[in-house]
Amino acid sequence: MNYKNYLIVSGIIFGLVTAGQLARLTFQIPVQVGQVNIPIWPSFIGLVVALTLCVWAFKLLRGDSRK
Repeated sequence: MNYKNYLIVSGIIFGLVTAGQLARLTFQIPVQVGQVNIPIWPSFIGLVVALTLCVWAFKLLRGDSRK
């Protein structure tokens, strides 16, 4: 996999994670791991981190001078 494909795949994956976090926040989707209920507030952090990484990947792709 070359650098350009890596950035495209990374950007898409982080975009999907961002969409998932936004959906969880919007629709108050409950998440349970084992017997532990995960609160909604970590999704705010996940949204910001995933969105930042998604934007970063596509900015690097747009500014990439390698062919």
